[in-house]
Amino acid sequence: MPNQVAQLNLVFQALADPTRRAVVERLSRGPTATTELAQPFRMALPSFLQHLDVLQKCGLVQSRKSGRVRTYELAPETLMAAEDWMATQRLLWKRRLDQLDSFLQGLKEPPE
Repeated sequence: MPNQVAQLNLVFQALADPTRRAVVERLSRGPTATTELAQPFRMALPSFLQHLDVLQKCGLVQSRKSGRVRTYELAPETLMAAEDWMATQRLLWKRRLDQLDSFLQGLKEPPE
């Protein structure tokens, strides 16, 4: 369990950056070569590669090299783990807010 928590922390830390979120969005359409991924961003390639490294280290993306071309693709199992955590939190807070709503409705009702 502690390892899963650490992995989840790395995923959310990686997704905190808008550049990395944009890369994940782009990769959701399919595998893409490094140069094509970097094209829309106004930064030097070494800086962009650091973003890809963060995404790869946390397990959100995988890469493979064919000749001189490195291609990146999403690792859906890691993204699904983050999604599962968020779904659990959503249910927890929905239940808590429903309980609060019931409590507040009880305060509004006039005593008999």
